[in-house]
Amino acid sequence: MPKVSSVIVPYAAYLRVYEPLTAFPEPERSHWTRYARRTDLPSYQDELRRSLADLLPTPPVPVPVHESADAFVTEADGVVCVCPWRTRLRGWQALEELAEDFPEPVLNALLPPVVRRQSAQDYERWLERNPDARPWIRTATWQVPINWFALVSDAEREYDKGGAGPGAQAPVLRYRTPMVQARRRVARGLRALKEAMDEGPLIDGLVDVGRWLEEFHPRSLVELDYGGLVHALPPGDLEDDHSAADVAEGIEALRHGDGATAGAAYGRLVERWRSVRDRRSAN
Repeated sequence: MPKVSSVIVPYAAYLRVYEPLTAFPEPERSHWTRYARRTDLPSYQDELRRSLADLLPTPPVPVPVHESADAFVTEADGVVCVCPWRTRLRGWQALEELAEDFPEPVLNALLPPVVRRQSAQDYERWLERNPDARPWIRTATWQVPINWFALVSDAEREYDKGGAGPGAQAPVLRYRTPMVQARRRVARGLRALKEAMDEGPLIDGLVDVGRWLEEFHPRSLVELDYGGLVHALPPGDLEDDHSAADVAEGIEALRHGDGATAGAAYGRLVERWRSVRDRRSAN
């Protein structure tokens, strides 16, 4: 479990896929097999600190020069599974999305155009050699996308409120589910949504995440982790957050043609996550 740090941690949530060792070809499988035996495995905060450190030089280093050889490790039904960080790949993908989040003058101040152009050229050359590459981790800042909650069940919710004082454990809120369950929920959710509406961002988001899940081994484990968002929510709000239950209720209501119940569940979600996003611009 991560510890509270004096370093300001970005308010990011994560969707991760842990694949069994047998899903990896050699020599990568042997690397992860040895890696999983380590007793000093890093946390998500360690990954964030390394990424933030790369932004301190002038000019900043938006994407690592070399791909990370680290991963998150867990065990599912007695099977060791790993979730490679692939920090370099995710850095390139995040750079592509920056233009949507910041006006150009702000973006230029954060990352000079020459740095962004060089990174884009490096990514293009790398993709030519690795056309099927995909990340094991998806990241969202100041929110958990609603379509992520469609993959999990409230019964899979794990909450630890952590402790208080220096060195105390940080709160943890996460869901873990077998890949087969996540895919089944995507299919059910899409059927319900498509029967209720022609199109929309919820459908697009669920289609996108469903396609991503299809890239992985069927015995993988899917994890939705609130990550740094636990620091943006008051303890009471965090403890009472059952967003996956709201999404499941809304989808079930749509399946039965109950628009009023579905609308009420969606309203609770929108209100809860609007209050989180509003903190992004608060002093």
